[in-house]
Amino acid sequence: MVRPHILKMRETSEGARLYRHFTDTNWRPLPAIKTLGRSSLAVFFFMVLCVGAFVSTRLLDSTVTAHPTRLSHQKIIENEIPPLNCSLRTPMASCPANYYPSSKLTRTRTRIQDSPSPTPTQSSSKCPDYFRWIYDDLWAWRESGISREMVMSARRTANFRLVIVNGIAYYHNYRKSFQSRDTFTLWGILQLLRRYPGKVPDLDLMFDTVDWPVIKKQSYVPDPRPNDTTTAPPPLFRYCGDEATWDIVFPDWSFWGWPEINIKPWEGLSKELKEGNVKIKWVDREPYAYWKGNPAVAATRKDLLKCNVSEKQDWGARVYAQDWIQEQKQGYQQSNLADQCIHRYKIYIEGSAWSVSEKYILACDSLTLLVKPHYYDFYTRGLMPMKHYWPIRDDDKCKSIKHAVDWGNNHHQQAKEIGMAGSKYIQEELKMEYVYDYMFHLLSEYAKLLKYKSTVPPEAVELCSEKMVCGANGLEKQFMMESLVKAAPSTTAPCTMPPPFDPATLNAIVDTRESSIKQVDSWEKQYWHHQNNLNI
Repeated sequence: MVRPHILKMRETSEGARLYRHFTDTNWRPLPAIKTLGRSSLAVFFFMVLCVGAFVSTRLLDSTVTAHPTRLSHQKIIENEIPPLNCSLRTPMASCPANYYPSSKLTRTRTRIQDSPSPTPTQSSSKCPDYFRWIYDDLWAWRESGISREMVMSARRTANFRLVIVNGIAYYHNYRKSFQSRDTFTLWGILQLLRRYPGKVPDLDLMFDTVDWPVIKKQSYVPDPRPNDTTTAPPPLFRYCGDEATWDIVFPDWSFWGWPEINIKPWEGLSKELKEGNVKIKWVDREPYAYWKGNPAVAATRKDLLKCNVSEKQDWGARVYAQDWIQEQKQGYQQSNLADQCIHRYKIYIEGSAWSVSEKYILACDSLTLLVKPHYYDFYTRGLMPMKHYWPIRDDDKCKSIKHAVDWGNNHHQQAKEIGMAGSKYIQEELKMEYVYDYMFHLLSEYAKLLKYKSTVPPEAVELCSEKMVCGANGLEKQFMMESLVKAAPSTTAPCTMPPPFDPATLNAIVDTRESSIKQVDSWEKQYWHHQNNLNI
């Protein structure tokens, strides 16, 4: 399934090839030179000087290929995006003209020779099933379409507006996001454009980086008439949704890194987690349920603290409050996620809304004890209880956790298999290539609904990787460089979208999920009935 490959760098200069050929042939000792006459020898050295001057000129040009002022003399090399150029001589007030190697690119500030990106080969993989939720997330606009007025009405809570025209990204910032959420979300979109240059359609959208979804379904007509843009909800992108809202779910910023708390980009971190899983066998791990996080963000997390071990009661949980200020002072020595896969069970619990921690917890091979969620992000709707995780009640957490831990400690093989299935789902279905493909298909389907031609707003500014990374510092710059799409453009097309859910399939998914949760509830009641009888 792994499709991205590191492309072997091709020669970027005809001069470099000529120079190599020249040194391999013309400068070998030639006995015939000794027999040449003076006039012939003079002609020979004159030819050598001419060729040398030509080579030097070509080599000089080859050293400035990425510089915008030289672009008119260069042809964008097929299948490559030029490396980032943060030279002090290169002004970052504007983006390099050769940033997007696409036939759609129509800039006029420098003349660019037409060199369209190669057509990617047909994708050999089908998208994971959770991609099918894209159709459901856009269901509200299937008849009415999306007008400019509807997009602008979502500005009320949006942090920024993103416009893509001819494969180039522009954005207008309305309000600063918490920490670097907006920065790394935009960075991720730029990497999508690097991966599939010229393939992302023109579009215009609003993005809200706050946790909670806000477009309430009850405030809008559930099935507006065709072309009725007055009663349809405003389209608003964010990181999570719930059953009561129409917010459009998009991958969160942490896939490209979270510098404020030293969480690395997902592509590298997921590999570290996989390697960390083999350090301790499941049966040799601590036989408790582990959680570490910030309890101050939500009442449900504060409630979880009651499940910690005490002199009177051991609920089988080991719960720790994370002090990020202290952790920062200590250089994040105790918060390396790859070193935290040492318990048989790990607890996932939402914060103020959904939490980015879910993928890290599920990736651990430990059996995930998932406290009943109220929100979902783009991939979690593909998770199934008792296949990928163990469901935990949110109204009686401690007893529910105690039952799950005791069950797992008495059913090693079954508990291990569920933990491994959850980890496999994350490692295989949530590779970065699928994150990009989800973004691509979501934005493509969204763009089909727009009823107007996207244009660049006068107040918007152009974005490119150079503009963002060259002015960054510390972990922010490090994570950007680590998550930069280097094998670009992709030589493989995005995965193939599965069809929408039909009613029967969707009902079967809901029924299976509810049935599994009811089964666990039944086991739990029997367990505590038995425990109470023992204490009589």
